[in-house]
Amino acid sequence: MFFKFKRQPTAKLDFIIAGAQKAGTTALSDFLESHPKIKMPHKDELHRIIQPARHFFDDEERFAQHEIDYTPLQRGCVRRRKSTLLGSCTPIYIYWRNAMERIWNYNSKIKLLVLLRNPADRAFSHWNMQRDRALESLDFLAAVQDEKNRARETAPFQLRKFSYVDRGFYAEQIERVFQYFPHEQVKVIKFEHFRREPRQTLDTVCNFLGIEPLQTLNNVETGSTPYARKMTGSERQYLVDLYKSDIDRLEKLLGWDCSDWKKV
Repeated sequence: MFFKFKRQPTAKLDFIIAGAQKAGTTALSDFLESHPKIKMPHKDELHRIIQPARHFFDDEERFAQHEIDYTPLQRGCVRRRKSTLLGSCTPIYIYWRNAMERIWNYNSKIKLLVLLRNPADRAFSHWNMQRDRALESLDFLAAVQDEKNRARETAPFQLRKFSYVDRGFYAEQIERVFQYFPHEQVKVIKFEHFRREPRQTLDTVCNFLGIEPLQTLNNVETGSTPYARKMTGSERQYLVDLYKSDIDRLEKLLGWDCSDWKKV
């Protein structure tokens, strides 16, 4: 006797955690994945080449093709039930200049979750990650000051691995999001508040997604990886001076108070 199984139709993603890198995106993804009404089909994909679905909208070679094949993105996007939300987490999307337009063309009704962290702390965490991966040989300040030279080497494409400073200029990135998506489809979260008040933050996220709050919170770390050393006062001063005008612009854009980001 032969059994014929009906293939379940795939559905488009309902939401994407779009950034920023080193701002609690993995923790938020882990929390949401534990919700009974959420499925994260790309959760275990760790590399854009080996597993292309998670790094779909920042793939320049893919979008240079005449027709876009969405099959890798849609693989695994099957709802457990009609009420299930499908989500994905790719923190580079907020930074990647072409990503928002591509996401909008894919699903103009999609919701976006964006976490923003003190850009100086984000840059230092990013540098530490690359050091731990044995990808970075320069000291922090040297790497920061050499970033523009490294960016020229990857032009016309954006710098991925060593974009410590550039990823922290949030105002332009948020403006680009709002160029394509209305405010009601975008939830921007301050990392420091998420770390301090995870329950409250997750309740607002669930409300934004239109689902009931999580009953229990799993023990998930929100950015607690130890560093080999602390950022020096002079390094922080350098970055605070670099970011101040952009932080001022972001405060006006979001109505936030980011005075804590301007402290040395």
